[in-house]
Amino acid sequence: MVPWEPAVHIVCLDLEGVLVPEIWIEFATRTGIPELRRTTRDEPDYDKLMQYRLAILAEHRLGLPDIQQVIAAMGPLDGARAFVDGLREDYQLIILSDTFYEFAHPLMRQLGWPTLFCHSLEAGADGMLVRYHLRMPDQKREAVRRLKELRFTVVAAGDSYNDTAMLAEAHAGILFHPPENVIREFPQFPVTRSFAELRHEIDKAFSVCSTRQQV
Repeated sequence: MVPWEPAVHIVCLDLEGVLVPEIWIEFATRTGIPELRRTTRDEPDYDKLMQYRLAILAEHRLGLPDIQQVIAAMGPLDGARAFVDGLREDYQLIILSDTFYEFAHPLMRQLGWPTLFCHSLEAGADGMLVRYHLRMPDQKREAVRRLKELRFTVVAAGDSYNDTAMLAEAHAGILFHPPENVIREFPQFPVTRSFAELRHEIDKAFSVCSTRQQV
């Protein structure tokens, strides 16, 4: 009998821009408010970005129900569900995102309910967003670090500035459809532009990690 070995490989993925469209960009398009197109691809300081978004929403009297209405009409990127299903056959999968549970619920259903770590929103009785609550500061990097402490081998993939800390913390990091400024600033990470390429890089990264651990 082959000795049982625990599953030690975990893939950590960003959500928006990797598995689903950028929620804020879609919302900006539908509302005609171009200022809301600004994302972590443009502003790496997440608190600064969120305060900027909340101020614009308040100015236009747009609340959580308005955003949820847009999200309800969205779906995963083409091929995302099959990609997620394939990953989960071979690895453990955790989505590490700077989105909010209030946004992500319908999208998680369409992705087959993968595990999601993200933040939460607080809205008033009128539906207007009052504030946001971080699960913890720098949660993507911290999650990867704690998984490594539990002796998991972690490969992470994302598309934006706010993903680069977790990519650097992981045993291997991969960029997926990143903007050119992120590619220039972080040349150490391989760049992928399709789910097939991303899966190939994930498999290769785990293979390299396994070889190193055996040496």
